[in-house]
Amino acid sequence: MLKIGLTGGIGSGKSEVSKRLSAKGAVVVDADRIAREVVEPGTLGLARVVARFGEEVLRPDGALDRPKLGSIVFADSEKLAALNAIVHPLVGERVAELQAQAPDDAILVYDVPLLVENNLAPMYDVVVVVDAADDVRVRRLAEHRDMPEADAKARIAAQASREARLAAAHIVIPNEGTLEELDARVDEVWEELRRRAARG
Repeated sequence: MLKIGLTGGIGSGKSEVSKRLSAKGAVVVDADRIAREVVEPGTLGLARVVARFGEEVLRPDGALDRPKLGSIVFADSEKLAALNAIVHPLVGERVAELQAQAPDDAILVYDVPLLVENNLAPMYDVVVVVDAADDVRVRRLAEHRDMPEADAKARIAAQASREARLAAAHIVIPNEGTLEELDARVDEVWEELRRRAARG
């Protein structure tokens, strides 16, 4: 089993790469998606979040109001740490379950947005970084997520620097061009990962 840590700053196109690797046969473990699943209505995770942050972080339908919770925790590092202390162990348990279910010869791709920020590189056999310049990422966030430029720049500034991310990479996937160029680079990377997996 080859463990790949896939990361990239917000707006870099990491999700596009993740989808393409999945289509090629990788077993993709999406940390963000799991983080959402562990706080869905009826879960222990959501009960713990409400116990810590109060009923005001719930929408009328009982689901987590993510923008509301985000506005609370991103302005206060202690509250963010408290939220992470609730969510991260639950995510870790779910990731371990998914890993146990994967075949022994799997290429396991962990889609981890904060891999560099949380010093997780040593957990993986190969770290793949999807890279794009900050101005490209700001433009994408504006176009695809309707995010105001100031918000996009703040999100980028809150993450690891481009240099720190590239320093952690074994393989870099540049993503400032066309989707065809991205496809070609992902094809190359997939062949490289298959070679590494075959070597064991």
